[in-house]
Amino acid sequence: MNKLTQPLVKLEGVTKIFYADQVETHALSEVSLEIHSGEYVTVGGPSGSGKSTLLSILGLLDSPTHGRHHIKGKPVESLDADARARIRNREIGFVFQSFNLIGDLTVFDNVELPLTYRGTGKAERKRRVQESLERVGMAHRMRHYPAQLSGGEQQRVAVARALAGRPAMLLADEPTGNLDSKNAEAVMDLLHELHREGATIVMVTHDPRYAQHAERTVHLLDGRIVDGEATTGAVTTGKGSEAMQNRVIR
Repeated sequence: MNKLTQPLVKLEGVTKIFYADQVETHALSEVSLEIHSGEYVTVGGPSGSGKSTLLSILGLLDSPTHGRHHIKGKPVESLDADARARIRNREIGFVFQSFNLIGDLTVFDNVELPLTYRGTGKAERKRRVQESLERVGMAHRMRHYPAQLSGGEQQRVAVARALAGRPAMLLADEPTGNLDSKNAEAVMDLLHELHREGATIVMVTHDPRYAQHAERTVHLLDGRIVDGEATTGAVTTGKGSEAMQNRVIR
């Protein structure tokens, strides 16, 4: 990957402070990070280190208290809620630990729903849903309901839902957290395959086994990036490892 190309995502000095009962909690402090198109980055660290807060900011589910956040070279930290929702719907796909499927909708309808919100035409929605479900090996279950699926199958549907929107970046927050080891490995293999096909993936995980699937791991401790290293022999790209002085889903 060419370090000279513009990063897909760039954080500069991002700080996130939560205020409650006159107490300040610094969830992130002066975090700087670059993620380039086609990268597979994992975010690790102990509970409470700021992993999910970082992912929420990357996914425009939350805004930094201070600092700059660019997506495709455009600043997004000060956009209003509607503008952020439009970018989130078009540029970012989410996979959560709890699947977040709607129980009274079929697999097909769950994957189709975000495209409906986007205003995608019916024929195009059908084509994208079919393609996405085939890609994750779940097309044969499209008329089933979430309760009729195993945990691993539900997570595959969640991945298909994220892929149907053709996002610039896929964010996964502990996607194996509710799965047994067999299903967890299957989901990780799926994400690894998607990355080989060109997907940009940022995944929060506490499990070092799954971090090894990525090209680069960013470690958080008390809201700061304390390390950024290449994994599985891949070459680290971007400038995420330059933020070692920094402090710190869904």
